[in-house]
Amino acid sequence: MTDQQLITTSNLLEGYRIVQHLGVVRGITVRSRSILGNIGGGVQSLFGGKLSIYVELCEKAREEAYQLMLQNANERGANAIINMRYDANEVMQGITEVLAYGTAVVVEKIA
Repeated sequence: MTDQQLITTSNLLEGYRIVQHLGVVRGITVRSRSILGNIGGGVQSLFGGKLSIYVELCEKAREEAYQLMLQNANERGANAIINMRYDANEVMQGITEVLAYGTAVVVEKIA
C-alpha cells in the first residue's frame, strides 16, 4: 500500500474512483490468554466493570489481524481497502480467532 493507507467500512471512498478490484484480503490471528492472565481476569471479574486484561488481549488480536490484512493488500498491489470488517470466533474454550477482512482495490483521486 502507499504511505497513505485508505481503508473504509463503506463501499466507496469519497473523492476517489475505484479503477480495479483485486479481491478479498484478510488477516487472521488466533490468541489465548495465559493461565496467569485468566486468573487476573477472574479476579477483575469479581469486582465488576471493565476487564482490562481481556480488553488488552482483544486489542492486540485485532491490531495483529488488521496489520496482516494490510500486508495481504500490499502484496496484491492495492492502495485501498473497502468494506473492511472484523469477525471473531471461539475456536475452543479460551482460544479465539480474530479475522480482519475487506476488498482490496486500486483507487485514483478524482480531480
